Amino acid sequence: MHVFPRFRFRRQPQPSAAALPVLLTPPRAAPADALPLAPPFDPSPQEWQLYDALRYAVPVIDAALRKIVRLTGGFRLEADSADAQRLLDHFADHVPVNGAGVSLQLFADQMLDSLLTYGNAVGELLPDEDGFPAALMTAHPKVLKVSPDTAARCAFSLRQDDGSCIPLAHPERILFAALDPPAGSVNGVSVLRGLPDVSRILLRIYQCIGQNYDRAGNVRYAVTYRPDGNSAAFAKDHAAQIADAWQNGIRAAEYGEVQDFVAVGDVSIQVIGAENQLFDTNVPVRQLLEQITAKLSIPPFLLGFSWSTTERMSAQQSDILTSELEYFRRVLTPVLRKIGNAVLRCGGFSENVRVVWEIINLQDETELADARLKNAQAAEIELRIGGDHAANA
Repeated sequence: MHVFPRFRFRRQPQPSAAALPVLLTPPRAAPADALPLAPPFDPSPQEWQLYDALRYAVPVIDAALRKIVRLTGGFRLEADSADAQRLLDHFADHVPVNGAGVSLQLFADQMLDSLLTYGNAVGELLPDEDGFPAALMTAHPKVLKVSPDTAARCAFSLRQDDGSCIPLAHPERILFAALDPPAGSVNGVSVLRGLPDVSRILLRIYQCIGQNYDRAGNVRYAVTYRPDGNSAAFAKDHAAQIADAWQNGIRAAEYGEVQDFVAVGDVSIQVIGAENQLFDTNVPVRQLLEQITAKLSIPPFLLGFSWSTTERMSAQQSDILTSELEYFRRVLTPVLRKIGNAVLRCGGFSENVRVVWEIINLQDETELADARLKNAQAAEIELRIGGDHAANA
């Protein structure tokens, strides 16, 4: 029983499951005078737990990362022959992902989300009994230890609960991507690095706002009774009667009933904390949110911030976001190409896959079309001028 249907073309002998996918030839041994490998940058699982908590505690960070994943857009695996293209299209549309999802696009979105949050993205290509790619799976980066093996490849091992690591039985099936790895390292850096300190100050401000509203925002009243000389002996009884009448009026208001409070004597009612004002937190909160949005490289208007901006500024911010999305696409492209090439090799094709991304937005398409039109008009004018000079000569 095969996950994918058999296509009507001649297939080459299937490779063994242990050899799937062999897409790169083993690199040659490094010469004796080669540069030594730098000490590896190995982020700790505690740092990744901090990033998870950060996305949970600050909604704007989680919203920004999700928008980046959606704005990155879709793609298509392309091949030269029609049979190979049908195989790629069927695989991309029907490949299971983590047992609950389907499609190569879902796998790419999950890899990009992990890449942004942790700096590393880990996946695995699972074959069926014949060695044909049958499913894809993503995993948390903490389960995999990545270390440089040679200058052209890295070694993968599985982390254990006791801190030890064991080699993987099929490292060739691992799909790995790193975001902005430091020089000499294979582990990437999260886009959230540098935000914990800023976010801690932001959360502290929000906590203080909540405490201030608990103290002064929920209106409380101070009812003061000043007895005169004749009623001083009954002051305690009068105070108890006033307190009961006030509480009855407050409870009646909860059910929509209006009761007047009537008192005899010198009785004053004041709102506790009415003479104090809450601190204005607009300026510090905005400064912190500006730091967060600058680190995430996403325009503020996409997150619902109505900060003062102009149409020209919004267009420039959109262009900057487009360049960021293009960079994320370049990081994911080798992983997608590796998956597509593995599918074609197991399907009996020797050609390579091309990853074609969709246009990010209509504005880019319009600007590209306008640039092509102007270049064509300039070329036509140059040809006309050249023809006139030739005729005059």
